[in-house]
Amino acid sequence: MSEHAKLTRGSIPGHLVKQTAPMAVGVAAIMSISLIDAYFIGQLGADPLAAISFIFPITVALTSLGVGVMVGINSVVARSLGAGDHAKAARRANLGVAFATVVGVALGVALWVLQEPLFRLMNAPDHLLPLIREYMDPFALAFPFLLVLMGFNGVLRGQGEANMSSFINIAYAAVNWVLDPILITGAFGIEGFGIAGAAYATLIGWAVAVVLAVICVGRTHLPFNPVLIRECENPREPVMAIVRVAGPASFSNAINPIGLSVLTALIALEGQSAVAAFGAAGRLQSFAVVPLLALSGSIGAIVGQNWGANQPDRARAAARGAGLFCIVYGLVIAVALVAAAKWFAGFFTEDPGIVRQFARYLEIAAWGYAGFGLLIVGNGILNAVDKAGLALAQSCGRVFLVMLPFGWLLRPLWNSDAIYAAELAANVIGGLVAVLIVRKVLAGAPPKAQQPDS
Repeated sequence: MSEHAKLTRGSIPGHLVKQTAPMAVGVAAIMSISLIDAYFIGQLGADPLAAISFIFPITVALTSLGVGVMVGINSVVARSLGAGDHAKAARRANLGVAFATVVGVALGVALWVLQEPLFRLMNAPDHLLPLIREYMDPFALAFPFLLVLMGFNGVLRGQGEANMSSFINIAYAAVNWVLDPILITGAFGIEGFGIAGAAYATLIGWAVAVVLAVICVGRTHLPFNPVLIRECENPREPVMAIVRVAGPASFSNAINPIGLSVLTALIALEGQSAVAAFGAAGRLQSFAVVPLLALSGSIGAIVGQNWGANQPDRARAAARGAGLFCIVYGLVIAVALVAAAKWFAGFFTEDPGIVRQFARYLEIAAWGYAGFGLLIVGNGILNAVDKAGLALAQSCGRVFLVMLPFGWLLRPLWNSDAIYAAELAANVIGGLVAVLIVRKVLAGAPPKAQQPDS
């Protein structure tokens, strides 16, 4: 057991709170960006708001791929520290950042090239495509910065440095808060760039966050040191250790927004008001489930370090506590959102058609948030114990066996309600399946420590 594996000692409930609370603040700051984007873009008119509703699931899917890379780095770093192998953790941390950079460049180029056929596939109307391109061109340019940031955040989270990770996220969000009104609608004598201004603000925010991440990682036990990358005689082994988790975790994280992209295409058949409401409500939902997202991010380091240190009882205790929180919080936030659905809708628009669809979405879909929490926390636990394939399988089943068939088959009968109910069914069933899988996996014993990377 390493002296740097601080999560293998002390109170499990205490670690859950100390790791999740600052991460919740950081995630809330990140999620607030999409709300603020939607608010200022909404001032530009219905077309820009509809355009950003088509864009939202694609950007979330791409960001989810980056989160998967971060989860992979987090997993291998946490387990190496838990097993007491600091040198192995350092090599994997540095190779992980390099790997994230390469992935970011590749995805950014692919996004720039493929964006038009992608949005046509989503049934985006011709008159919205120029607005979509205005946003997506600078976003694709900025995307490599995001993956580099994810790489560094993975290193920080694997060490249990939730405060540093949250500080970086808050700084990135703060840059966006300041720049959004200036670059979108214009302020202080500066003419706004419209929908493209939101992407410019994101680019600048990511660049600032990367600089801060380098500084923060430099103050930990695993500072960024490119020499370790050059000196690694067999880089394939640590990179593959990251990919074994990052590959399935990336797709597992991306499956939900991919499913939402298909639902967006289906709901586009119901009209532009339904699309705008679905996109705006999705942003509110993302903010409402922030504590669940934070918990899914923090649980990996806690379970991973204790699993690597051969302390499965502590890992199981963390899983039980996290699951209980998901159920309680999910039901409480559902009641609050349903009760104030129309009030929240008024924050984005005064269009009565959009307000009506927005409220209807929350009245149906919000009751599945507890199940969604169980699913994503379950994925975080499975990734931490090197069972990313199971996490991917349960995420795929939730979307492709429940969500999409439900929405596709019932839309002709229930109209837009079928899309909202499809999300509810997917979250409830997905959460129950996740509980069963996690219980079975954690009932076993951790594998013996692997040989160090060379």
